[in-house]
Parts: sequence; C-alpha cells; structure tokens
Amino acid sequence: MIAENLYQPFEIEYRECSECPIDPHKHNFFEIVYIVEGNGIQCVNKNQLPYAPGKLFLVMPQDCHSFEVRESTKFFFIRFNNIYLKNQSKDWVQQLEFIFQNTNHQPGCILKNKNDKPLVKALVEALIRELVNQQPYHQAIAQQIVNTILMIIARNTLMDLPATHPLHGKQDTSMDILHYIHENIYSPDKLRAEQISAHFNISPSYLSEYFKRKNGDSLQQYITQYKLKLVETRLQYSTMRVGEIADELGFTDESHLNRIFKKYKGINPSAYRKGTISA
Repeated sequence: MIAENLYQPFEIEYRECSECPIDPHKHNFFEIVYIVEGNGIQCVNKNQLPYAPGKLFLVMPQDCHSFEVRESTKFFFIRFNNIYLKNQSKDWVQQLEFIFQNTNHQPGCILKNKNDKPLVKALVEALIRELVNQQPYHQAIAQQIVNTILMIIARNTLMDLPATHPLHGKQDTSMDILHYIHENIYSPDKLRAEQISAHFNISPSYLSEYFKRKNGDSLQQYITQYKLKLVETRLQYSTMRVGEIADELGFTDESHLNRIFKKYKGINPSAYRKGTISA
C-alpha cells in the first residue's frame, strides 16, 4: 500500500483523473476532498460509496483511502498536517477536536446541511482562483478559506448527531448525555454527577445506572477516557506543555495527568509525544 507524506504544513491541489484509479493509500496528514466534476466510487477503510459533483469528504490520518474513477473526475484536495494545527489558536484547535472525535471514518459526503453545499462550492471555487492566479497574499487568503471550510465540516458533524430530548422522554437519549459531556469537557464543575443529574432532572443514582447500562463504562470512566483522547490530540497537534494540558482539561496537576495517562495508555505523556513525532 502506498504511504503519502506532506512536506509542508498546508497545500491545495486541483487534479483531473480520467480512467486510472487512485490506488489505496494512507496519509500522515489530514485531507479534504471535494468533487468538482465526475463520478465513481470512494473507498475508506474497505467501505465503499459512490461519489458525485458537490460531495465533500474528510480523510483522517491512517485511513486507507482510494477512488475508482468511472467518469473523468476533477478532484480538489486540501491537505494539512500537525504543524499547520500547531500554528492555530488554542480555541480554534478545540473546535477541530470535535471533528476528530466524532468523524466515523466511513465513506460518504460529510455535508448534511443542504444550505452549506452551495457555500462550500463557492469557497472551493475561490480556492481554485487563488491557486491559479497566485496574486499577492494568496496563501494567507487560502488558509482563511480552508479554516472556514473546516468550521463548516464541524457544524455538519454536529448536525449529524442525534437531537436532544429530555432523558425521561419516550426516545433513547443516552447520546444526549454524551453530547453534554463533549460540550462541557473543559468545564469540570459541569461534569460532576450532581450537575449532570440536575441538567437532565434525574437522580444521581439513576444517572449512574442508566449511563453504565447504555454505554458499558461508568460515567467517570467515560469522562476520563474522553479527556485522554483530547490529551492525545494535544500531544500530537500542539506545542502545549503537559502541565498546560492538565490545567486545561481539569486534572489536579501534571503528576495527576501523568499517572492517569500511564494507567490507561501504558506510557507517560512525554514519551507518547516523542513516539508520535518520530513515527
């Protein structure tokens, strides 16, 4: 299998393919793919779905990805890596984490909101003009457009999650509790069982039983595991110190984070970061 690398923080490419397939390959970077013209089959991790004009795909690092071109296709690629993410603001990276944690690594267009489809089309057309014309500040303008597209992806990821209903209603709302946790992961006071129970108007004992029955893990185990996923993202895609990560995610101190991380991951955060950089 082909392994592709990106030797700069950010790049865009406009490519037309007629007959030859884009063979299975993996990246060490993130890739957004927009179909300008043509149709065929997209494959991600051995799952297949047709593609057509106006479709937008997000390919995560290490996803196995390929296209079978059935009609001459114009692809527009946006690629960025961890260096690109490290140069963004902390608040912006927090927004992106929502995408990273909820993307299902399946094929298919990520745009669920029909109103966003013409917006993305216009943004891609603007990127193509910047790529072709190479006018002053084209790189900075292209980066701002890419960031806008990423926020649209985040919005559509949010819209693809189940709608919120009261826990005591007729529908199964275990996902609502998960969504509440994700939204408040940077506010430890809101993640206490008493606070979550009050928000959903149920008793703490019932919350504990309900959450365990629906998700397998206890409430605290899930919160810890989700925080550790965010720690991994920070270690890979930011230059934050371990102590800063611990403070941001509500750990008591750096030693507390080191202890919890090693308990669940078998390695301390600093060693994990070194391993991902050298991989």
